[in-house]
Amino acid sequence: MTTNKDTNTEQAILEAAKIVFVKKGMEGARMQEIADEAGINKAMLHYYYRSKDKLFEAVFTETFSKLVPNLIEIVKTDISLFDKIRIFVGNYIDIINENPLIPAFIIHELNRNPDRVVELIKSSGINPIFFINQVEKEIIEDIIEPVNPLHLMVNMLAMCVFPFVARPILEGVIFNEDREQYEIFIQERKKEVCDFIINSIKKK
Repeated sequence: MTTNKDTNTEQAILEAAKIVFVKKGMEGARMQEIADEAGINKAMLHYYYRSKDKLFEAVFTETFSKLVPNLIEIVKTDISLFDKIRIFVGNYIDIINENPLIPAFIIHELNRNPDRVVELIKSSGINPIFFINQVEKEIIEDIIEPVNPLHLMVNMLAMCVFPFVARPILEGVIFNEDREQYEIFIQERKKEVCDFIINSIKKK
């Protein structure tokens, strides 16, 4: 078996496991279901991952790793707060749109094993102090209105994530199963979220 084939098989397993874990949850998922979804036999699945818990940990780590590195670099860059918000929101929405299972997967793991999520975040290098310091600096310089940096950060993240968490409602009810309209809406969110956040904090 070649290295390339091994890599492809492992990625297929991880993608299949994401689908099954989100659909059934950690407890309800079965290794046979994951093997079927990946198009392999159960023995092959166990060759790569000896237990469901090990597979879940690998999927969660791989999923989270797609979200973090680029965002950390954006937060650390030496650009204006408004530019940083625009770049962060655009990248964050793009990453989740390309990996639509991320929000449900992380929320599921937060409910199941919050300590694991906390440890993963701590080890990822995410540090809100860069953002907090910049907000406080621009308040002092009278560039933005006085605002709690933590509330600002949570508001920004929530406004980006909610359309993905609520996708079944938006796509199925609001857009009447029109996926194209939903995708247009998601792309519009980049500007809408930035405008809303920036207009709420910039000096009048």
